[in-house]
Amino acid sequence: MDEHEVAGALARLEPFVGEWEIEAAFPQGSPAGLDQLRGHATFEWILSRAFLVQRSTAPDPVPDGLCVVGVDPERGGYTQHYFDSRNVARLYAMTFDGARWTLTRESPDFTPLEFSQRFTGSFEDDGTVIRGRWEIRYSGADWAHDFELIYSRV
Repeated sequence: MDEHEVAGALARLEPFVGEWEIEAAFPQGSPAGLDQLRGHATFEWILSRAFLVQRSTAPDPVPDGLCVVGVDPERGGYTQHYFDSRNVARLYAMTFDGARWTLTRESPDFTPLEFSQRFTGSFEDDGTVIRGRWEIRYSGADWAHDFELIYSRV
């Protein structure tokens, strides 16, 4: 990818920018023993719009997070660098086509790969809602639903 293509790929992430309320729905109960948890997220540009940063907060025991998204020129997509308050660091392959957002982690990175993860979200209601779902896969098993995640623009 040349500089112009990288700039175009970054510009496509503009629909994320802003404040969002987050609602997570757990089919088997949350880590806090609840069916639902609410949190908050912000997306903003940093370093002269070279990266998109997501900051998220949620009630204990759900970790607060920081994600840095940059263009992956080799794949033509994005890489999301994920960090959280548990001292967890992960890398996700990311795609975004203007309506559909995916995150996938299927390889060891900063930590061993005890399980694979993937997220698929869709922008709805004129970009004011992102409705998504996380899935998890342990070695030798099929993908299984982990939890629903809904972002609502503030």
